[in-house]
Amino acid sequence: MLEIVSELLLLAVASGFIGAMSGLGGGVFIVPALVIIAHMPMKIAVGASLISVVATSAGASVAFVRDGWTNLKVAMVLECATVTGAVTGAYLAGIVPTVVLELLFAAMMLQSAYFNVRKQGDDIIEHGDELARRLELAGDFPGDDGKNVHYEVVNVYGGGLLMVVAGLMSGLLGIGSGALKVMAMDYFMHIPLKVSSATSNFMLGVTAGAGALVFLARGDVATSIAAPVALGVTAGALGGSRLLPHANVSSLRNVFTVILILIALEMGWRALTRM
Repeated sequence: MLEIVSELLLLAVASGFIGAMSGLGGGVFIVPALVIIAHMPMKIAVGASLISVVATSAGASVAFVRDGWTNLKVAMVLECATVTGAVTGAYLAGIVPTVVLELLFAAMMLQSAYFNVRKQGDDIIEHGDELARRLELAGDFPGDDGKNVHYEVVNVYGGGLLMVVAGLMSGLLGIGSGALKVMAMDYFMHIPLKVSSATSNFMLGVTAGAGALVFLARGDVATSIAAPVALGVTAGALGGSRLLPHANVSSLRNVFTVILILIALEMGWRALTRM
């Protein structure tokens, strides 16, 4: 039993660290780790992941908010869309076959990798669109020279639509939907990557919490698995959140793209060999 708990903790710490650094959430990495390495059923892994994502968000977002990286107004506006999708996705997760879930997971990872490759740098928007100005979504983040860098926000409708899909995938796959959240803010709304990652970490807990309630009500959460996973992911996320402000954006994109492609290939292969 102790050996199993130690293995879960190790996997969870690594997943939480990478998840916080990328803003994708530990669920992106802990679900395939539990399925591929720990040989757990997909739905049990998803249930445990959702609980851990709540813990990850609570741990990682504290430092981001304190240091001025999180855009709280953007987070509050977009959470309305993600929670709606998360509840719907969690309900469907009890119906959709495991093979379909694994294929969806692989597709999500490939899509995330595609946008990481296509997006090559932060585009600081100086003039936001009308809706973003009305909602006062513009913000500032600490620059390398110690001065705050101001940015505006655009395409709130497009970002919000993708957030609904992000919530749906969160409930279905237990990933916290960080992959799509970062894409929505970084690629579509032109919010700088580090701000997108920090804001995504803040949003993850609310989205995952909505889906986790459905899993708990259905009895798909194994506490003996969820507890060590949540503790490990939280510890890893705290370490990742401290390192993120000092990380190189281009290097982050390249590393996470490779990881996402490898996960997609493995999960896709597992699904296809079962069909």
